[in-house]
Order: sequence, then C-alpha cells, then structure tokens
Amino acid sequence: MSRRHQNFRNYRQEQKLTQRRVLASAVLVLLLAVVLIARLFYLQVIEHQLYQTKADDNRVMLVTEPPPRGLIYDRNGVVLADNRPIHSLTVIPERVTNFPRLKQMLSGIIDINDNEWEDFDDRLKEYRRPYQSLTLKSQLTDEEWARISVDLYKLDGVQVEAQLTRYYPFGEAFAHAIGYVGRITSKDLERVDRQAYQGALFIGKTGVEGFYEKTLFGEAGLSKVEVNARGRIMSELERQNPTPGKDLYLYLDARLQQYAYDLLGDYTGSVVAIDPTTGGVLALVSKPGYDPNLFVRGISVKNYALLRQSKKLPLFNRALRGGYPPASTIKPFMALAGLEYGFASWTERYFAKGYYQINPDGRRYRDWKRTGHGWINLERSIIESVDTYYYQLANKMGITPIHNFLTRFGFGQSNLLDLYGESNGLLPSSEWKKAKYREPWYSGDSVNVGIGQGFMVATPLQMASATSALASKGHYFYPRMTRLIGGQPTEFENGLGDEHDIVLKDQRNWDRMTDAMRKVITDSKGTARRLQGTEYDIAGKTGTGQVFSLQEDEEYDSEKLEKRLHDHALFIGFAPAKTPKIAVFAIFENGGSSSKPADLTGQLFNAYLHDDYPERYDYLKGNKND
Repeated sequence: MSRRHQNFRNYRQEQKLTQRRVLASAVLVLLLAVVLIARLFYLQVIEHQLYQTKADDNRVMLVTEPPPRGLIYDRNGVVLADNRPIHSLTVIPERVTNFPRLKQMLSGIIDINDNEWEDFDDRLKEYRRPYQSLTLKSQLTDEEWARISVDLYKLDGVQVEAQLTRYYPFGEAFAHAIGYVGRITSKDLERVDRQAYQGALFIGKTGVEGFYEKTLFGEAGLSKVEVNARGRIMSELERQNPTPGKDLYLYLDARLQQYAYDLLGDYTGSVVAIDPTTGGVLALVSKPGYDPNLFVRGISVKNYALLRQSKKLPLFNRALRGGYPPASTIKPFMALAGLEYGFASWTERYFAKGYYQINPDGRRYRDWKRTGHGWINLERSIIESVDTYYYQLANKMGITPIHNFLTRFGFGQSNLLDLYGESNGLLPSSEWKKAKYREPWYSGDSVNVGIGQGFMVATPLQMASATSALASKGHYFYPRMTRLIGGQPTEFENGLGDEHDIVLKDQRNWDRMTDAMRKVITDSKGTARRLQGTEYDIAGKTGTGQVFSLQEDEEYDSEKLEKRLHDHALFIGFAPAKTPKIAVFAIFENGGSSSKPADLTGQLFNAYLHDDYPERYDYLKGNKND
C-alpha cells in the first residue's frame, strides 16, 4: 500500500512547472527578438549610411588611368620631346600559377635581362591589384613581338599591350636642356599624388621634363568599377576621362642648339645663348651629352657604368653646374664697377707695364703681354684686354665694392626660373673667406679677382645672363626656358619678380661700354678682330682662364703641358651691338686660344640673325612663328 503511494505522480505540479518553463523561454526568446530587432534597426536605419559606404568600398573601387604626356616644342614648333606608341610585354599576376616556370619559358623565347626581372619582382611584391597587368619588358622589337605572339597561347597571364612612351628625336645635343623621364621609384612617389600616378610608368627626372612634371603629366582619369570578392572588375559604373598634359613651347631654338653643339667639335665645353629682350634661353649646350632615350625605360647597368666612368663626364650639366674662372670676360663688369664707385674714369690714362706690383718689392702679377701695352685708358683696357689695368683697379676698389656690384648681375647666385640644379658659382667676399679658410682677405686676392681668376667661379648660364644684361643696358631678366604653356604665356611673362633694372649713376656708361666691346672686334689691336667683316656690329670680350697657377716668373707653354692643363678659352658677345637680339657665352675647356669660342659665337650670330644655317640643319627648321 505504501509502495503504491510512493510511485504516484503529481501531474498538476508537473504541468505548472512546464508552463513556467515555457513562459520563461518565451520571455527569453521575446527579449532576444527585441534585442535582435533593435540591433537590426540600429545597423540598417541609424547606421545605414556608414555601412552602406563600407559595403560600397568593398564592392566599388577607383582605377586610375594615366593621361597622355604633354609634348615639348622649340620656339618654331619643332618637337623636342614626343610620345610614340610601343608594344610592351605585360603579365597579369592573378592568372599566373607558376612564376618560376613562366620565367623559364619567357627567357627561352626572348631576351629578358636580370635587371628587368629584378625590377618586375620588386614591383610585384608591392602590387595590390593582381587582376591588372604589370609591365615586364617594354619596347619590344618586331621580332620579339612576333616570337611572343606565336607562343602566347601557352603563356598564361602574359599579353602584349600597346603603350605610349617618351621619345627624344634629337638625342644628346638636347639632353641637358630637355632632360628625360624615367621609371617611377618609391622616392619619386614621395613628391607626387600616389593615387594620380598609380597607373603611370614614368615621371620627369631632369631638365624641363623634371621641372614641369605636374604640367606635362596632366590629370589622371578615374574609373569607378564594381569588383567581385576576389577584386576582379565586373563592370564600370562611372568614368572620368584623363586630361592630357599641357604642351610646352620653349624659347629654345633647335637649329641654334644643334649647331652650337656641333661647333664645339671634339672639345668639351658649353654654350649658352639668351634673347636680351626676354631673358629666354635660345640655346643651352653642355658637351658631351648623352642619349636621354636610354633612361626612358630603364638604362642597363653596363650603359650607365659607361656614362658614369667616362672621363668627359657626359652626365654633368656644364651649362648649369660647371664652375669656371670667368677670366678676362669679367673685365667689362669690373670697369663698370670702377666707374660706378669712382675708382675709374673714361679719360684717365694709365701706363701699363708688363706686370703689376702691390708693393715695390712684392710679387709681380704678369700681364698676358710681357712687354706691356704702354699708355692706355679704360676703353683701350677693354679693347686690348690689359691685365695690369684691372690688377690696379681691383686693388684700389677692394673686394666689397666688387662683390656688391657683381651681385647685381647675378653672379654668386642661382637665377634660372624654370630648371633645377643650377650652381650658385662663387662670388667671394671677405666674410666668405674668413668663414671658409679662417683667414683675412688680402690685396692679392682682390688682384686675382680683378681679372676673373682666384676664388671667383661662374657658370656658363650666369655669364650669359650677365652678358644679356650688358646688351640690354642694365635690364636684367632672370633666364627662363619656357615661353608658352598650353598656348598661354608662362607666369614669367607677367613680370612678377622675374626681372630688375641695374641703374648706374651715369647711364651713358652702358653705351660707352658697348662701344668699347664693339671695338674689341673692329679695332686693329682688338683681341677678337678676327670677327671683323660682318654686316652688323658685334660687341664682345675674349677670355683665357688658367687651369693652374703659374709661378711669378713662369711662362705658359701649352706644348709642354697635358691637354687637361691647357687654359680654358672663353668669349662673351652680343649682336647687333646697338639693338641686340642675341647674347652668347661660349667656353672650350682646355681650348687654349680664345679664338675658338669667338669664331663659334660669330657663326652662331650669322646663323641666328640671318637664318643662315648649313642645309644639313633644315630638318630642325620648323615653322618660324615669332
């Protein structure tokens, strides 16, 4: 009886317990549903914009398209930097399953050097879009293109693409002026918009190409594309076409540039020509040059080593960075300084012996003419290039007036408006010497500067721009390369701080100096009298720059010296003398006689002023438009 009682179940109690459990579960489910609904409301209503943007970012990508690069023309419309189509071997990384095997197969079809593979591997490591092609070898020859095309069906991920690349039709004569473009490096990307250059292969490195990179590059195109989970483009949603770079028209005259380069012959040297009415650079020559096309797609190690190791330094821009003693070409400026500060006059006579001494028992500073020039005045000192006159003038003035006056002509400073890399040269001062050598300035230092020797160093561009200021009677234009950008005058044309006037106490000294420099050619004792006989007057000044110092009684004998120790030969000039249209500085390194740059300058004047070039330069003629 008691056993039956113990096994009896209380169904009512169990029912109530079950009901409570169901109710608790329902409440829990309801609470979870409320939380879920609240969360969904928060995500899809309150935070809708945020997550819609994130979803679009995963689904939609921006792809850049590099624009066609602007062209570079000379003043007459001759193309100096062009774009031409090429065929390049490209690889889509996503489609390649075995890179070592692909490398082996490609190397058996065409020649791909180690540098190209290394460059490709480096860029592949940083590549973020494996579905887009990556250039392996550019500028395929017709034979290479044909050989690749035959085996293309078994080269997964490999294709041949048409691309535009930079081309410089006239090579080395223009290299230091125009510059070149090269492959973009990580260092280059630090100075540009990475997004804009994402699909670009090249960037301006030097010369006009480097300075006007942003202008020439233009604006990259943008495509908004829809991609799948693997990043492959499925469709294009929106597109903004690229804006081509603007074309540049330079002041440079292509025929004058090439002619000047050729006239230097086998000598190293530089020629810079400037239009005195604008400050525009008509020619900027540094010889030897190099072929800029070698750098466009990446120069080989072998070719680069040849350029770097050459004793003639073809990569060195002598026109902008070459530091030379101006020698006697500084004398017109020294004479004007003496007149300005009252240390010289046109009428005062000076007896020029074959030497000058600061002290009666001191060192003898020799004149180039051992017997001396006798009685002369300032004008004769220019015509005959009398060293002793400028020894005594510089000693009387001292370095401070010399420094202050020559600064007004651009010496000792970089003045080029639109090229990088110009050297300041060196216009010494007593403060400079004290800081550099911890020594005072001596009278002998001034004497050497008086004939453009000693510490003084100038670049060909500085000498040409200073000569241009002489030609324009003190109107100093900061030299500039570019005349038009996209058909519009450059900002330099607006006169915003790109020129100044050198005002003399007696403005008549400009004309009198021009007459003196004209007589350097027309006078029977003029040092450039070999230029006589032109239909127009030339104003000029010769110079011979010492490469090493002679002892007091030592004579210069070129036949006993290595060529590298021969004097530099220099010349400055402008023509026509009264209404100048061109000013030139020319230097033959170790050229010895100043007749070489004088003859070169005379030929340039004839060619430029009378359009009288040899017929072989007709291919550079263009369509004259100014």
